[in-house]
Amino acid sequence: MTITRIKSNQRMSQMVVHGNVAYSAGQVAQRAPGQSVTAQTEDILNAIDELLSEAGTDKSKLLTATIWITNMDDFAEMNAVWDAWVSPGNAPTRACVESRLATPDFDVEIMVTAAID
Repeated sequence: MTITRIKSNQRMSQMVVHGNVAYSAGQVAQRAPGQSVTAQTEDILNAIDELLSEAGTDKSKLLTATIWITNMDDFAEMNAVWDAWVSPGNAPTRACVESRLATPDFDVEIMVTAAID
């Protein structure tokens, strides 16, 4: 089977497609570092939409999501953005954990896996 790597560099790829499955790297708010949890989550989900499109799929095909958040006090704020974004009737399995991220500018990181038809 072919493996396609999207937005790759020496260290990692932002998305890898194998067979009929697309796997994202953890996405952080590259265009909104240091901003609110709402702004960061919106930025991340926009980036995920772009990656999914490039891989030939979309959020309605999500299988699983893993979310890291630096403070569970921000859980409801992040969920408000997530709930508005997720495809109705197509919610993936999901885990959300509190964790320190790569830099203090990032409060949310999201990684997804999606099917490709």
